[in-house]
Amino acid sequence: MNPAGDIPDNQAFVSYTPASATYTVTVPEGWAQSSSGAATTFTDKLNAARFEEAGSTTAPTVESATSTIVARLATDQPGFTLTDVTSVTRSAGDAVLIRYEQDAPKNAVTSSTGREAVEEYLFWKSGTLVTVTLTSPVGADNVDPWREITDSFSWR
Repeated sequence: MNPAGDIPDNQAFVSYTPASATYTVTVPEGWAQSSSGAATTFTDKLNAARFEEAGSTTAPTVESATSTIVARLATDQPGFTLTDVTSVTRSAGDAVLIRYEQDAPKNAVTSSTGREAVEEYLFWKSGTLVTVTLTSPVGADNVDPWREITDSFSWR
């Protein structure tokens, strides 16, 4: 049996382009979509893929992400524990990757709280920053689906 939150290997993906049409990305087919401001989130059971677009005059670096974004996350996210901040290369180019764990929202039925593993990618081009945040339970093996999403990200 797979751990809670594992995305099946046969998961189908579909293309998503936000109203701004500045980028396109593939997301798991059949996941619920919700939007709030400049952010769109796709969820299914214990997993989430969130995309948020913002203006930014400079590209993020490992150093700038560590000093600003990590500091904010440490304050905003309950149980925040930083794993690492690195530079990665994806199909769309270089990105900054922030990996961390946080407390999951309280379960409405059991009142228990688990832990979530989070990968936050910062893609930047020509004054536009897109933050891709992928969340799943700690221990879920979602390396391949998360790679599918982040490698499919492309600027338009």
